[in-house]
Amino acid sequence: MGARSKRSSTARTAPGKSVASTKVPSSLPRSRTPAPPKVAHLSPEEHKARGKAARTEIPRESHAVFAPEKRPDPIDFLEEQAKTRVPELVPIRYGRMGVSPFAFYRGAALIMASDLATTPTSGLHAQICGDAHLSNFGMFGSPERHLMFDINDFDETSTGPWEWDVKRLAASVEIGGRDRSFTDAERRAAVLAGVGAYREAMRSFAEMTNLAVWYAHLEMDELLPQIKAQTDPKRVKLLEKALAKVKTRDSMQAFTKLTTEVDGEPRIMSQPPLIVPIREVFADEDASALEESIAAILRSYRRTLETDRRHLLEQFRFIEGARKVVGVGSVGTRAWVALMMGRDDTDPLLLQVKEAEESVLERFVGKSAYSNHGQRVVAGQRLMQATSDIFLGWDRVTGVDGILRDYYFRQFRDWKGSVDIETLRPQGLAIYARLCGWTLARAHARSGDRIAITSYLGRSDVFDRAIAEFSVAYADQNERDYEAMQAAVKKGRLKAEAGL
Repeated sequence: MGARSKRSSTARTAPGKSVASTKVPSSLPRSRTPAPPKVAHLSPEEHKARGKAARTEIPRESHAVFAPEKRPDPIDFLEEQAKTRVPELVPIRYGRMGVSPFAFYRGAALIMASDLATTPTSGLHAQICGDAHLSNFGMFGSPERHLMFDINDFDETSTGPWEWDVKRLAASVEIGGRDRSFTDAERRAAVLAGVGAYREAMRSFAEMTNLAVWYAHLEMDELLPQIKAQTDPKRVKLLEKALAKVKTRDSMQAFTKLTTEVDGEPRIMSQPPLIVPIREVFADEDASALEESIAAILRSYRRTLETDRRHLLEQFRFIEGARKVVGVGSVGTRAWVALMMGRDDTDPLLLQVKEAEESVLERFVGKSAYSNHGQRVVAGQRLMQATSDIFLGWDRVTGVDGILRDYYFRQFRDWKGSVDIETLRPQGLAIYARLCGWTLARAHARSGDRIAITSYLGRSDVFDRAIAEFSVAYADQNERDYEAMQAAVKKGRLKAEAGL
């Protein structure tokens, strides 16, 4: 184990040193949890007064406007992010973003954070996702083996204006509808459905007790009858089939798909550049020393788990790891999958180990209270989700380039699934937007001033309509940014590798 040390969250790779050679050999103790601030306990009337005062200062109609006077070059942001990423993977990121304006939007969280910083906010903050678009909501298995619906990506989570999450979600509905060639009216109806669900849900949460809000959740088995009632009967069977398939997406399914047997032991199959075993990534390193280093990292990470979950993890032995390309916006950050085995070859566990960089929100809302960004992600996820992965934890690792990097750990696959936006019809998009709107409100209500936010939003749809106007304006901007990226690729400024 290395000595405890600090690092700047803006650390960069040394010039001329390939980040691809970063190894996972040594780890440092986790950072201390920040001391909680003093909490002011206001009466419901005082909370309401906060919301009304905010509405007076920042009218709800003002959220419709998106017209920044001077806007940074969006390609500059992409190039800036590429500096800390694995060089040979960056073209894959651009290739995936280049598929459509919606795919571009998925990778443009930093660009939009910069834009949102120019828009009005009520001054009421909550723990926010920072990347709350349609594809970052979905299903996963709870520890009790229920299929839950929730937000499922927290790489950018931070404390910030709740409106930013709402605007990013609403704009994604508009952009997703455009990708599906829906009419103006169909897209507007879906956006209004999502924002309206957020407003209505926040009002219901404002009337609940603190514990009732904390226990609130969405289980797919409970949701299914409601969705069926609003869905074309011909598509209900497809939905049921998709939900059944999600429950097969577990460690055993991933184990079967990703591994093969070599000399009587399971090994991760090499599928470069998307999946590359660590033995190939670090071909020049001593294999036994590398395995011991990884084992040390797992022991270090294990200390961030609750006692019972630590005990469970200790029953698995490490077999092998591999670098794995994931997502769209995350491509190029260091992401690994660790194969572990339990009692026998029918008892696999795959952990995902994902790099956590500074949140794209931090330059606009202030530095995180956590010095370890892996811990920031874990803390934000636990605060916003109704229930979280039992193996969710964090660590800090030193690479061969001498740079300290933060990581968070979770199960690689645990009934995880998401809705394919490409298959949605107008009615389906509206239903899905409502689910996401309710879920986002629940997440914000757990950490933010739900009574003040409700007071700010009011009972009418003034805020809803303002966000719908914003979404149209921002979708137009996103299309211009997408075209700018396409032009940058054509001119050779960016290199994109499509089809991966």
